[in-house]
Amino acid sequence: MTPGARIQAAIELLSAIHAGAAPADRAAAAFFRARRYIGGSDRRAVLDAVYAVLRHMAKLDWWIDRAYPERPEGGQEVPDIERARVIAKLVLIDHWTADKVAGSFDGGQYRPKPLNRSERSFAKEMEGADLRHGEQPKWVRFEFPAWIEPYLISQFGPNFEREMAAQLEEAATDLRTNSLKATREEAIAALRNEGIDSAPTPLSPLGLRISGRPPLANLKCFQDGLIEVQDEGSQLAALLVDARPGQRVVDFCAGAGGKTLAIAAAMKNKGKIVACDTLKGRVERAGERLKRAGAFNVERRGLESERDPWVKRHAGTFDRVLVDAPCSGAGTWRRNPDAKWRLSPDDLTRLTALQKSILDSAQRLVKPGGRLIYATCSLLAQENDQQVEAFLANHPDFAAVPVADVWQQVIATDCPAREATLSLTPLRHGTDGFFVAVMERRKAASNPDQAPDPAVDDSEA
Repeated sequence: MTPGARIQAAIELLSAIHAGAAPADRAAAAFFRARRYIGGSDRRAVLDAVYAVLRHMAKLDWWIDRAYPERPEGGQEVPDIERARVIAKLVLIDHWTADKVAGSFDGGQYRPKPLNRSERSFAKEMEGADLRHGEQPKWVRFEFPAWIEPYLISQFGPNFEREMAAQLEEAATDLRTNSLKATREEAIAALRNEGIDSAPTPLSPLGLRISGRPPLANLKCFQDGLIEVQDEGSQLAALLVDARPGQRVVDFCAGAGGKTLAIAAAMKNKGKIVACDTLKGRVERAGERLKRAGAFNVERRGLESERDPWVKRHAGTFDRVLVDAPCSGAGTWRRNPDAKWRLSPDDLTRLTALQKSILDSAQRLVKPGGRLIYATCSLLAQENDQQVEAFLANHPDFAAVPVADVWQQVIATDCPAREATLSLTPLRHGTDGFFVAVMERRKAASNPDQAPDPAVDDSEA
């Protein structure tokens, strides 16, 4: 592809991402499936351009508001915002001149139509400027929605700017060694044999970190199930479930099954895991991953809602219940820079209510002496410690188990947690933002919803 054709593809992909509800990675996969003629190196170049725009969109939009000429017919909207963002990216990030931009926007085959007068003036206005400008407010400099700033400042205090700067860095690619099939040393050797250098992650005893974005799905060690793609923070959340061989475990919000796979490995395929989700298609699609990993003790179950009758029928029968709750995803903005701009204050209100409801329902599954593990990939106290505090206040038969104690039993290294719960951030730990709390049911259930149903057939668990 010519440089102009790559630019046009980037504009089209950005339009597809912002026109739909799918995350950027899924929108990109669909985009390239429909354009199989785009080769690997061109695909990578298009993705790099698109993600550069997504990672710096607040600053690019700030420059568009500042430097784009008067809108036609007095309107406030830029006629083609994705074109404008790409033009701004070429000038401010790639340091192209306006003439060079015009050379690729020449209307040739597969290339963008020529710049109009406003676009040419816009490109010229930005020549020699810096993407970062002293007049940009904090939410623009650190690329997050303005409304969420008070929550983040409250969470991080004097470390706010450093934490947000770390969120702008590109995340590493982390892998989890599948201990059902290999040791970490064997996985390192298998990757090396296929030309991929990897190094152990500092916190997870199963983790490997690689540089770049190699096509992992094409690797034999991936196809054979020796490794899975999983951020180190997510690996730690699964380890802190402390699932043991022979136990009965529920992954209540299993999604595509990443933590389910890790739990199955910890259990050495002994015992039973039920992977639940209200998004039934996702939990069903996990079947191929489970087969590849050699995880055979997993039942997949779609739920109508968090209060599906299945929960009441199996109350008080599980040793471990993991609630990896739907959340804002504020801890994953390094990987999913488009997600932050889809988030609204109403979404946060809805999500915190849903998290409370999920916890209230899922706790019924925990047997006396069993544990409820609550996790999110959020940085916000409203979704993390405040949820746990409210849950414990409303459920006095549960008590917090210090994460450091569980860490010592399972991982046996120095725990990074300073409080009873674990809060990981990109700045402090080099992981995605993750939160984990462990709570144990101390007393026997005192009401029918928390007592095992004697009519339950264990084969249907």
